[in-house]
Amino acid sequence: MSQLMQSHDYIVGQLTPSIVLYEPSFEGWLSAVFYVYANKLQDDESLQLIAQDCYVPSLISQATSVATDEDKAERVLSKLNQLLGRSGMRNILWGFLSEKDNTGTTLFQVIKYAIDYPSRQIMDDLGNLNVLELVQTVKSVGREKHRMEAFVRFEHTNEDIYFARIEPDFNVLPLIGEHFRQRYQDQHWAIYDVARGYGIYYDKSKSTPTRPASLQTITDLNDAVLRNPASIHSKDEKRYQKFWQGYFTNVNIKERKNPRLHKQYLPQRYWKYLSEKQVLPDAEHLQKRR
Repeated sequence: MSQLMQSHDYIVGQLTPSIVLYEPSFEGWLSAVFYVYANKLQDDESLQLIAQDCYVPSLISQATSVATDEDKAERVLSKLNQLLGRSGMRNILWGFLSEKDNTGTTLFQVIKYAIDYPSRQIMDDLGNLNVLELVQTVKSVGREKHRMEAFVRFEHTNEDIYFARIEPDFNVLPLIGEHFRQRYQDQHWAIYDVARGYGIYYDKSKSTPTRPASLQTITDLNDAVLRNPASIHSKDEKRYQKFWQGYFTNVNIKERKNPRLHKQYLPQRYWKYLSEKQVLPDAEHLQKRR
């Protein structure tokens, strides 16, 4: 019996993962990476790096929480920049923004590979399963970024701010801000990620003739506004939406309608915040008689 118990303990010990919990930010993850190497845990095959807000406690798991340390995060970031270069760091950041459940661990395994083989172009090694997963994830994030830049619909408010709501699969808001900052320098605008509870705001009054204003982060938006954005619409916004819906109604040729292709290029999950997909009760007069 004692031999069986010893054997059983050995197996459980082997299966028990070592978990490092990080605060849910890129700096938090970098701090966790520093902790792993400082405590020589990098060769532990069961090691997992998990965001604190995604961790589900287990009776057999050993979890250690690591606080964000900006100095340590900066040291790790500097090292990774040397190893991976700009394109490699872009992959790491975009992979982190995917917010996949296992992304903290996957990214760690990728940078461990880079540290172990500093002279190797690791991002080209798709035979490594962690690199392959990261590359595929980055492609998915890139598609979502492109779609958000195309499908964002602003609504004019009574405060002369153009406001848009989004709900992307991945946390692409940090990636699309510069696109809109360069494109809409002469307007006040805000984009709010409903799923993640934060947004970005552009205040044109803080721009200069040679440089657009910096983006500001917003987190305390009124829930009533999110539920009913029409409550803050300007007097012209409803008219704008009628014209926009009328345009899409009249350019549509019923005989050439292809719903499957349409949903392929404009997935239905985006329709919720597209004004042309909303039917106004008094928009029938915009339809031409054919």
